[in-house]
Order: sequence, then structure tokens, then C-alpha cells
Amino acid sequence: MRARLLPLFALLASLAFAQDNYPLYLKLRLDHAVKTSVLKPGDVLGGTLAQDVYSADHELFPAGSALRLTVDHLERRRRVLNDHWPWVIRFFSPRHENFPAFRLASVASPGGWTPLQVSLIAISGKVDVHSSRSDSSPVAALKDANASAGSRNKPPKRNMSQVVTLQAAPADSNALPESSFVLSRALTIPAETHAAVILLTPVSASKSKPGDAVTARLVEPVRIGPNTVLPEGTLFHGNVLKRTPPRWLSRPGSILFSFSGLSFGGSASSPISASVSEAEFDRGSHTRVDPEGQLRGGPPGKAWLLIDAGVTAGIAKEADDTLQLIIEAIVSSATDASTAGVGRIAAAGASGVFMITRHGRDVILPQFTEMDLVFDRPATIHP
Repeated sequence: MRARLLPLFALLASLAFAQDNYPLYLKLRLDHAVKTSVLKPGDVLGGTLAQDVYSADHELFPAGSALRLTVDHLERRRRVLNDHWPWVIRFFSPRHENFPAFRLASVASPGGWTPLQVSLIAISGKVDVHSSRSDSSPVAALKDANASAGSRNKPPKRNMSQVVTLQAAPADSNALPESSFVLSRALTIPAETHAAVILLTPVSASKSKPGDAVTARLVEPVRIGPNTVLPEGTLFHGNVLKRTPPRWLSRPGSILFSFSGLSFGGSASSPISASVSEAEFDRGSHTRVDPEGQLRGGPPGKAWLLIDAGVTAGIAKEADDTLQLIIEAIVSSATDASTAGVGRIAAAGASGVFMITRHGRDVILPQFTEMDLVFDRPATIHP
């Protein structure tokens, strides 16, 4: 009995370790693009941090710090859903693929190389998709004013290079500095203040429903002048407001969600109003963000329509041939010439139904999608 329980205890211990000791969020921009399918245990990947790494109100490693990863082993992981191709391609695509698994990494710091325990989130090329209001003059003016005061605002557009996203913790648990963050007085976060978060609950236009809870985690502190208002690790709580799943006639889906509360350090939730101004997707995504923060799938595109047209032609040919064979088997006097008209009608009907019922692109935000939120109105954070 004890022998049978040992694997269960090991699993529970690993889950607790993953939840309690992986508080850091790292993005490594690789020096060279790699194919995950050809990596082997022992291979070393090198690059630099794409953004600062924080713990609470402390900056642990600045952007640009060198980081090295060593492949521990390979494992099969389920492919992350995307909006690149119609269902025909997805149906015949492999459901799983080989991914490298990492356990140890090291990042350059003033005192030498700091060892880290890491867990892979994703390896892919990324591009930021932002709403048009992010470039409006009032926000741009506010960004310049806050930047001069040392406040964090909307980050510059990131490079589209291949990045490795990781969860990490120092190998020495005592290496993390103790947080000194204390909110001694009420502070007001101005409207149009930006916050960099990662999504903790996956969201999609096809599966999410209005009212579903959405949670995100702050990965960089929000500062107003010299004061830290929200430390890294702050949780944003929200809900799906509305969604339109992908529909017939290749019409794309859309989804709108916003955040109405935040909490940190076990504190009670503070009311806010924040929406999505920018989200990070892989390069093949066609999702767009409108000025209200609603995410919309893009049009099908030429490749999508050509694939559907090819499948339609195949269905029409099979329907034509199959119906003629059935009629000729039942009616002994039937010939190809006499059944051609009926076959064409059946082919046209089958192909028409197929084209009409094709759904458009979905809007898919996997877990750990990086987003930029903007406060729609001022919010007061109390001690």
C-alpha cells in the first residue's frame, strides 16, 4: 500500500513545488532561432532577457542580462491551439509534439552567474497586437510625462524574434530579497496607466461564456512617480463581458473581457476598471484589438479560402461519383450520361452546404498570454 502511495505523494510534492517556488516570470530572447524537434538533452540555448525580472517591488535581473539554458530531456506536449488554419488542417495535424524540458538555467548578475530552477512555458516567435487608442495623443502625452517621473507605462513594441518563456525560482530559496513593499497611505492610480500582466486563465471566443472569471497576474510593478502602487504578483480579477463564437460563412469570432478588481498579499479586492490595450500573440495569429479592448479574429485570408475551396471540390467530386454509382447499382438501365445531371445537382448541394457552414477564425488566448492593461478610470488603492 505504501509503495502505491509514493508516486501520489511525489506528484503532490511536485505540484506544491511548482505553485509555491516558481514566482518569477522570464522571457529569454534567443541569440539564434532553433527548431525544438532537433534539440537533444545537453544542448545549451543562450540569449538575453527580453524584459526586466521582478519579485514584488524588487528588480532581480535587468533586461539584456545574459541567460543560459540546458536541455534536460525531451517530452511530448499537446500543441497549443491557434487561429492560423481552418479545421481541415487542424484535423490532420499532429496533436502533440516534442518539446525540450529545462530544469536548470543561469543568468548573469553583478556577482557572477545566478543558478535558477526553471520550467518551460512556451517557445515561439511573438508579436504585440495593440489597439489604436494606444497611439492616441492623450496617452502618448501621459506616457512622456510619467516616463520623466520614473513611472512605468506602455512598453515599446518588442522585437519579433524567437523567445523562450519560463517560470523560474532561484536555486537558493534565500536568494530572493524580502519584499519591503508597504502601502502606508491611499494612492490613486490615474486613468490611462498601463500594467503588464500574464493571463492565468485561458480564454477563447469559441469556449468562453459571458460571466466566466478571468484572472491575470502583474509581472512588473506599477509606479506613480517614486512610489510603488502595485507590486509584481498583484492579481487582477475580471469577467468575460460578451463573446461571439466563429460563425458560418467564415465569419470570425470576437471576445470582450475586462477587470474589475485587484488584490495582493492576501488583501481584499480593490475595485478598478481596466481593459486590454495590447496582447502578445505568435506571428501567425490574425487577432486584432479594437479601441474598446475587444479582441476580434481576422478575415479568412487567401490561403484559408483556397484550402476550403480545395476541400469543396473534393466533396463535390465524391458526391457526384458516389451518387452515380448508387443509381447505376439500383437501376440496371442507368448509364453515366443519364445520371450525370443528378450527380451534378448532388455535388453542388454538398459543396454549397460545406462552404456555407465553414466557421471563421477563432480568438484564442492561451494561459500565460502576455497582455498590457490600461486603467479606464482612476482607481484608489487603500493601505
